[in-house]
Amino acid sequence: MPTPPRSPRVPAATSRGVPPPQRGASGRPPRPPVRRKRPRWAVRAVTALSVVVLASAGIGHAVLSGLGSDITRVDAFKDMKNRPRAGDGMNVLLVGTDGRDRISEEERRKYRLGGAPCHCTDTIMIVHLSEDRERASVVSLPRDSYAETPDHTDRTTGEQHKGHPVKLNAAYAEGGPQLTIRTVEKMTRVKIDHYLEVDFTSFMRTVDVLGGVQVCTAEPLKDSHTGLDLPAGTHTLMGGQALQYVRARHLDGASDLSRMKRQQRFLAALIDRATSSGLLLNPLKFRDVTQAVLGSVRADKGFGTDEMLALGRAMRNFSPSSSEFTTVPIGQMGYAVKGVGSTLKWDPAESERIFDALREDEPLARPRPKPKGPAPVRVPVDPRQIRVQVENGTRTPGLGKRVDDALAATGFRTTKVPRNATDRAVERTVVAFDPRWDRSAKSLAAALPGSELRPVKGQGPTLKVIAGAGFEKVARVRPADPPQESGTVVRGDEVVCGKQ
Repeated sequence: MPTPPRSPRVPAATSRGVPPPQRGASGRPPRPPVRRKRPRWAVRAVTALSVVVLASAGIGHAVLSGLGSDITRVDAFKDMKNRPRAGDGMNVLLVGTDGRDRISEEERRKYRLGGAPCHCTDTIMIVHLSEDRERASVVSLPRDSYAETPDHTDRTTGEQHKGHPVKLNAAYAEGGPQLTIRTVEKMTRVKIDHYLEVDFTSFMRTVDVLGGVQVCTAEPLKDSHTGLDLPAGTHTLMGGQALQYVRARHLDGASDLSRMKRQQRFLAALIDRATSSGLLLNPLKFRDVTQAVLGSVRADKGFGTDEMLALGRAMRNFSPSSSEFTTVPIGQMGYAVKGVGSTLKWDPAESERIFDALREDEPLARPRPKPKGPAPVRVPVDPRQIRVQVENGTRTPGLGKRVDDALAATGFRTTKVPRNATDRAVERTVVAFDPRWDRSAKSLAAALPGSELRPVKGQGPTLKVIAGAGFEKVARVRPADPPQESGTVVRGDEVVCGKQ
C-alpha cells in the first residue's frame, strides 16, 4: 500500500502566487508531488527529474491527462511496517536500471552499450523537495556502499533471508523496489515517500527532445569503455553522447566519485535547459518531452498526473540555484566484507549530518552570503593545489607580503614567506613556471590581471610570482570543476556552464 499522506500543512500564499493546496473529494490534501533527478547515477535520475521540470512549465491538466497511463506502476510500499517518522518536505528514492534491451542495435554499438541487460540498479539517490518547494536536495548513495538488508523474501527464489551484508545495489536484485526502499530507510532513517525508476532509453530520448544539454569541461575527457571523447571546452550533448558522459567511469582514478560529479553537473545543466529556454511553454513540445520520459519510468502507485501538475505549479521559478547536490560522505574506501567484496563504508557522523538535514527539511549546506564585486574567474586547476612563492620585484616595502596574503585569501598555497627578487625594477608582474605545470600557471595568472607568463624549464612544481610596479590587485578565482570529495555540497548554479 502506498505511503499514507502526511498531516496537512497549509502554507501561506507567497509573493509568487502559489496557492495553498486544495483538498480533493476524499477530504484529504493531494499528496505532495514529486521531482526527479540524475542518471546512471544520472542516466536515469536525470530523466526522472525531467518530469518535474517539465511540469514546471505550468501546462494544463489536459496535456498530461492520459500520460499517467504510460507509467508502469510498482507496489513499492506493500506491507511496510516500522518505518521512519515522516518529516517535512518530500523524499523520492530515484533508482536507475540499464534497460538497454529497448535500445536499437545500432545505438548499442555506437555508444558502447553491448552485453545483456542486467535490469539491475547502479544509480541510487534520494531527492528531497522542501516543504515550500523552493529547494531540491539530491544525495547520491554510491552503488558499492556497504549495507545490511532487513529480513526479506528473495524475489527470485522465494527463499526467506535474514538481514545480511550486501553492496547497496544488490538489494534490488534480491528484493526489488521494496527491499531497496527498506534497506535505504534502515541505513538513513529517512522516510521515502515516492519511488521512481528510470532507464537508459528515457534518458536518451528526453535529452534529444530537449534539443541537447550543454556541458563544459576544463580538460579533455576520454573513456575507452563508453567511447566518450570530448576535448576541453563547451559542448551540447545529444542523447547518446550524454549517456556516455554520465556513464564514464574510467577517466581517472576517482571512478564512481568522478562520475557522480559529472552527473551532478549534467542534472544542473538539464534543469537550466528546461527552465530557461522557454521550450516547455510550448504545449506540443511539453507533451513530447513528457512522453519521452514517462514511457520508460516505473513509479509507485501514488505518483500520478495530479502530483506532477501540483509540483509543477509550485516550481515555476525553479532554477539551478534552487538545487544542491552531494554524495553521502565516505569514511572508508575499500572496506572488505567476506562474501561481498570491496565496499564503501559511510562516515557515521558526517552522513548523519546529511540525513538529519533531509529529515528536518534543512539545506544540506549552510547559506552562503552572495560575495560582493565581480564573480570569481573559473580556472582549470583548483588554487588549493597550486604552491606559490611570492617575490617583491620592486623597492616598495611590504608589496611581497600584500601579494602573498591576497593570493592565500583566494585559495592558493603560498609559502607565507615572501622574499625580495634579484631584480628590483620589475614593471609587469611575472608568473614563472615549469612548462610541466602550465595549467597551474594559467590558473595563477588569471588571479593576477595583466601578469606575464614566463616558462622556466626545470623550476619544479612551485610557481613563482614576481610582483611588479604595475601590480594592482588579486582577482578571486575558483576551480571550473567543484571539489569531488564525497560529502561536498554544490549548488546547481555553481556547475552550469557560464553561470556564477
